Amino acid sequence: MADGEIKHGDFAPHAQFHAMTEGTQEDWAIIAKASAEFSRALPDRLIEHLNLLKGDCGGFPVDRLEHSLQTATRAFRDGRDEEYVVCALLHDIGDILGPSNHAEIGAVILKPYVSERNHWMLDHHGVFQGYYFFKYLGLDPDMREQFRGHPDFEYTAQFCHLYDQSAFDPAYDSMPLEAFEPMLRRVVAAPKRSIYKRALG
Repeated sequence: MADGEIKHGDFAPHAQFHAMTEGTQEDWAIIAKASAEFSRALPDRLIEHLNLLKGDCGGFPVDRLEHSLQTATRAFRDGRDEEYVVCALLHDIGDILGPSNHAEIGAVILKPYVSERNHWMLDHHGVFQGYYFFKYLGLDPDMREQFRGHPDFEYTAQFCHLYDQSAFDPAYDSMPLEAFEPMLRRVVAAPKRSIYKRALG
C-alpha cells in the first residue's frame, strides 16, 4: 500500500483496545454497529460468490451456476417454500473453496437462517447425491444408508432425486439469478439461531 493511501473503512470509528482484555463498553458498541452493517451486506456477498460459479463446468454438461439456478428453479416451480428454494440455490456454493466438502460449507453458511431440517439436508446432500454416481468413482453408492432411519433421510433423498441430480439439462429454461435475489435477501435477513443473535437482532 502506497504511503498516505487510506484503507477502506478508515474513516469509521474503531475500537481502541489492542487486546480484548482491554475492551470497554464503548469499544464493543462500535464493533456491534459495524458487525450489524457487515451482516446486512451478506446477501450481496452470497450473490457475488454465486457468480463465481459461472463458467466452471467441472466436466458437467452445464456450469456450476446453471446447475444451482436449475436446481432452485425446479424446486420453485414444484411449489417449494422460499427457504427451501434458497437452500436449493445455495446448495453447491461451497464448490469453489471446498471441493472436498462443498456440502458442509453451504450448510454452515445457511445454518443460522434455515430450519434444522433444511440444514441437515444441505449438510448431507453430497452423500445422498452419491447414490447416482459413486459407483463410477469406485465409491459406495449406498453410503447414504448409514443415515437410514434419520427423520430427514427421505426428505434429503427426495431433494437429490427431484431437483439436484436432474439439474444438468443445457436446454432447461432456468430462472435468472435476479429472480431469486429477493427470496435470498428475505431468508438471510436475520438469523433464527446464532450465538450472536441478540447482538445482531
